[in-house]
Amino acid sequence: MSTDANQAATDNGSAQNKFLFWACFISLIATAFGFIVRIQVIDEWAIQFNLNETQKGEIFGVGLWPFAISIILFSLVIDKVGYGRAMVFAFFSHIAYAIITICAPMVLAPEGASAEAVAAGQSKGYWMLYFGNFIFALGNGTVEAVINPVVATLFSKDKTKWLNILHAGWPGGLVLAGILALFLGAEVHWQYKVALIFIPAIAYGLMMLKCKFPVNERVAAGVSYLDMLKEAGAIGALIVVFLVVREIGRVFAWSNTAQIIIGAVLVVGYGLYVKSLGRPMFILLLLIMIPLATTELGVDSWITALMEPEMKKLGLQAGWVLVYTSFIMMVLRFYAGPIVHKLSPLGLLVVCSILAAVGLVFLSKAAGMAILIAATLYGIGKTFFWPTMLGVVSEQFPKGGALTLNAIAGVGMLGAGIVGGPLLGNLQDKTIDKELLKANPAIHAQVIGEEKLSVFGKYQPIDNDKLAAASDDDKAVIKGVQDGAKKNALYQVAIFPIVMLVGYILMILYFKSRGGYKPVDIGSAGH
Repeated sequence: MSTDANQAATDNGSAQNKFLFWACFISLIATAFGFIVRIQVIDEWAIQFNLNETQKGEIFGVGLWPFAISIILFSLVIDKVGYGRAMVFAFFSHIAYAIITICAPMVLAPEGASAEAVAAGQSKGYWMLYFGNFIFALGNGTVEAVINPVVATLFSKDKTKWLNILHAGWPGGLVLAGILALFLGAEVHWQYKVALIFIPAIAYGLMMLKCKFPVNERVAAGVSYLDMLKEAGAIGALIVVFLVVREIGRVFAWSNTAQIIIGAVLVVGYGLYVKSLGRPMFILLLLIMIPLATTELGVDSWITALMEPEMKKLGLQAGWVLVYTSFIMMVLRFYAGPIVHKLSPLGLLVVCSILAAVGLVFLSKAAGMAILIAATLYGIGKTFFWPTMLGVVSEQFPKGGALTLNAIAGVGMLGAGIVGGPLLGNLQDKTIDKELLKANPAIHAQVIGEEKLSVFGKYQPIDNDKLAAASDDDKAVIKGVQDGAKKNALYQVAIFPIVMLVGYILMILYFKSRGGYKPVDIGSAGH
């Protein structure tokens, strides 16, 4: 082939790679649309379907943890199923989510129905919202099961940089959808805001029709399927299976014994097949992803509600806090290359952990315009967490292919969905119960509902129907307690980036003892 022909082929390949990259980018934007719109409309759902704070947290959670099921399952078979077929599943999941969620009010009882009928309708509506968000999270997991290994393969010599740019699509989607939803305003019904998901979903669906997907670098290097599984090992499987079975068991009311038996069978079977406990560094990274995802996605799920009291004092909608911090993330992720080169991936994660911890404590105490400074610190802090962790895993465990790369993301979503979202809601319910009882036992007896059970134990939330019947003076007392509980939740969650900081410092010391951090060449990767 002539030099000109070679150059033309290279340029064409580069153009195809960039088109595929941007299709992946827009699919990630679609996942962000559903996430931020759920945050924007959750309080409207709470009123229409009588949701307490923990139930709101459970809906936030189910919008995250099923992600792990699809991302991990598809990672096990993605090289056989094909990236294209997986993206078809993701597309239809996103469309189904919008339709099911928009139709949820149809199951509510008609006006004038009995109290029992109203309660039954609200319960059905809750489960439609829950199921719709479950399907949405499955689609999101499938998207990342595809785009993470695809981009790592397309840009195998500069993975952390391009994974950061790819994941600028997440905050980019938060900014775009957040601004659209905010400008639609409170007077526009929430169903129209949920329908915004159709815009990026249809866009990436059409783009993917023209894409040609690459062969994963693990497959191209001739690394066997068994060797891929060994990278995660039995301990990695234990972490993933425990989180998945725990949450599915809660949803379907499995006994603890049943959960233990199911989990044990899966983990022992995996361990006997791979005959490997897994790479110690990979296990540590898996564990760190739980507080990381709680710090980023768990807080993001609640940030609008948590900052509402202070933002109202400024005459602004609370949703602007998330839009603002997401804008910071979007811009900085596009310029991740020079920053990573200067600090190293682990050095960058150390700096981000410090900034995130300080930012969360500051947010819990800030008032007035100081919120802007606190939100800036938090926004910068959380910017590089997720994609840089993906970059570290992809660079250190290339033999793990799609499995190790996506297992990290899966555990992160499980952590945010099972721990992060519900924990922040539960912290508020328990704080409100305790502080309201202390402040005014009479009001407490009037509005506190029946005892409920969550993954964090028993709790007694406020009953929204009883709250609606309270006097204006009582509501003012309750609101003061609720506002204090919101700030307390932000303060308590600041412990998570501190835990991450310790883990990253230990890894830096480990790599320093081995000559410094260096990406692993898949041709020479070994145990």
